[in-house]
Amino acid sequence: MSEDPKMLAPQYRDLYSGYYAGAPTAMQRKREISAALSASCIARAIGDRKPLNLLDVGAGDGNVLAQLDARRLVPELYAVEISASGIEAIRARGLHLLREAQLFDGYKIPFPDKHFELAIAVHVLEHVEHERLFLREIRRVSRFAYIEVPLEHVLRIQRSIDSGKKFGHINFYTRETLNSLLDSSGFKVLGSEVVPSSLAYEQQLSGKVGGFLKNKVRTAALAAAPTIAPRLFVYNAYAYCDCQ
Repeated sequence: MSEDPKMLAPQYRDLYSGYYAGAPTAMQRKREISAALSASCIARAIGDRKPLNLLDVGAGDGNVLAQLDARRLVPELYAVEISASGIEAIRARGLHLLREAQLFDGYKIPFPDKHFELAIAVHVLEHVEHERLFLREIRRVSRFAYIEVPLEHVLRIQRSIDSGKKFGHINFYTRETLNSLLDSSGFKVLGSEVVPSSLAYEQQLSGKVGGFLKNKVRTAALAAAPTIAPRLFVYNAYAYCDCQ
């Protein structure tokens, strides 16, 4: 895995350097709500398998780690993140189960082969310039992996592209393209699921009434037409994988 600093383009290095510093309260709340859903999905994905340690790759400011810490899902938590402001925020949380939080270059994970039983990347892959290099490094350091992304490759794809630019979204997925990417990176997908955002998340973005309606429409559409609905509306998807 290359450690060439040019692997991360300057515009993205600049974007992420202070990404988590002084975030507005509404943005912080949005991340917290999203992390709660992700933690529930992680718990559902691993089922009865209880890993002894977990690495959060691209851990952001630690919202998912905080949820996992509170749920005592894994005894030992570790984090790597490209943003110095993110690492500062993670360490400031004082998480009981956190053993280490390190800055990394986005591609070279500073741990030995198969050091972790589970690695997670939650809403990270859509930001990554070199997806397969990133995924192969996750596969190198872990035995199992949980990958979660937004399914933004919908009918109104240009809207997704335009709205995602300010957040650094440069990759857009369907469930099928996500699974194909994982397969071509050497993962064995053990299970995957498409899930709507929570009611709390939709209401945080669109208000009490608007959020309620959006949540009901998306949830009903997914139940009625699970293949068609993700072509029309944005959902989240996760895949639980054997790193072989």
